[in-house]
Amino acid sequence: MTDDLAALLSLQRLQAAGTGPLYVKLRRTLEEAVRTGTLGHGDALPPERDIAEFAAVSRVTVRKAIDELVADGLLVRRHGSGTFVAKPVSRVEQRLSQLTSFTEDMARRGMSSRSEWLHKGVHTPSPDEMMILGLGTDVKVSRLSRLRIADDQPLAIENASVSGEFLPDPSVVTNSLYAELERLQVRPVRAVQRISATNMKEADAQLLGVSVGAAGLSIERISYLGSGRAVEFTRSLYRGDAYDFVAELTIGVT
Repeated sequence: MTDDLAALLSLQRLQAAGTGPLYVKLRRTLEEAVRTGTLGHGDALPPERDIAEFAAVSRVTVRKAIDELVADGLLVRRHGSGTFVAKPVSRVEQRLSQLTSFTEDMARRGMSSRSEWLHKGVHTPSPDEMMILGLGTDVKVSRLSRLRIADDQPLAIENASVSGEFLPDPSVVTNSLYAELERLQVRPVRAVQRISATNMKEADAQLLGVSVGAAGLSIERISYLGSGRAVEFTRSLYRGDAYDFVAELTIGVT
């Protein structure tokens, strides 16, 4: 524990941190440590038992204060590693009226984007893939899974399925799936998208740098060619604290 942080967490400092229960005072004190740079983004907090011992409070008090800061997004717990100061999140807004790729979305905002590939492979389609993509029993499906990152901030986990008829070799996709589909002259022209709320499970939370149970957006998209044939079925998980989906509504004519 640094001298500056030790001074902030002293019992005398906590007692001077306004009114309210001890856990509220400890929460305010830790917020101040982040705001002043005593705890920088990515820094690890001391173990809860060390904070409790130094501040002369119970571990229950420490846990409650940290729980609230995790819920507020200021801190993040990483299983087996500890608790860390979270990186500030820049929210990204995507309009639902345009069918664009993640790469195109980020470029339009002046943000650099990249992907960390989790999987590329050719598989026997699942019943869902067969039904949605209209595949016969003799047609394979190309699956591509990746972590989508903008300005070094992980935003989404994307799992795409494309008929092997349209994309026989998924290894040719190096960055943008839509750019490759366009090169193959099978880029989709419209899509149906379903969005629902979810909570992050442990494996997904670790990839996205958020706490287990954090809010997320689960998105299923089916994209179509001009002929009406489904070309892409994608399941994605977006960070709820970093992504806004915006739809423009107009008065319908009856």
